Amino acid sequence: MAAVSTPSLEHVPAAGTAAGQAELGAVAPRRLPRGHVIALLVFAALVAVSWWRPGWPAEQALHHGLTVLAVAGLLWAQRRLRLPLSSFVLVLVFLTLHTVAARWIYSYVPYEQWWHTLTGAVPSGGRNHFDRLVHFGYGLLLAPVLVRAWRERGAGRGRAWLQAVQVIVSTGALYELFEWGIALALAPDAAEAYNGQQGDQWDAQKDMALALAGAALGATVAVCRRSATRR
Repeated sequence: MAAVSTPSLEHVPAAGTAAGQAELGAVAPRRLPRGHVIALLVFAALVAVSWWRPGWPAEQALHHGLTVLAVAGLLWAQRRLRLPLSSFVLVLVFLTLHTVAARWIYSYVPYEQWWHTLTGAVPSGGRNHFDRLVHFGYGLLLAPVLVRAWRERGAGRGRAWLQAVQVIVSTGALYELFEWGIALALAPDAAEAYNGQQGDQWDAQKDMALALAGAALGATVAVCRRSATRR
């Protein structure tokens, strides 16, 4: 009768060794660190609160379709790149701005009332500029995340700066094309409610310019900050 061979345990890495931990880490799913989980839960709570008695539920839901895609992309990036908590929070801060804007479909955010309550001053009337703040924040908050990701993968300061700004500008332009598609697909009133142009024919160009300005500033601060910390 032939002997039944059994695999030798000599070639099986122990769980406590470095090889065993590396092998187990390759198999086990990467879990979100505790700080990331807390930040994500806080953001989810803010989104839930923003749905209390919505004034424009259909438009708000359409805006949050992008929120769902953004959170999915953030979790994918976290799994692939292991983003530090600071980068993770910067993305969620931007999504919080978007959530606030979506609550009032961008055009009707009562920031003037908030400012008056806090300071007693009355801002000048006219166009609601909260959407401009969101576009500027898109560049300002996300460019440092991109700079850090490229710098940690060996890119020089100039290349990391340029690529971060390019990504912000190109994705901002794609979003404006998406809004143009919305304008073509929906009825004029519904398209205006979603896009929030408020009668400005140069709205798309101004939005992209603000995203570019925010990206240039955010990327510059990120490059200078990382250079200072490495000295």
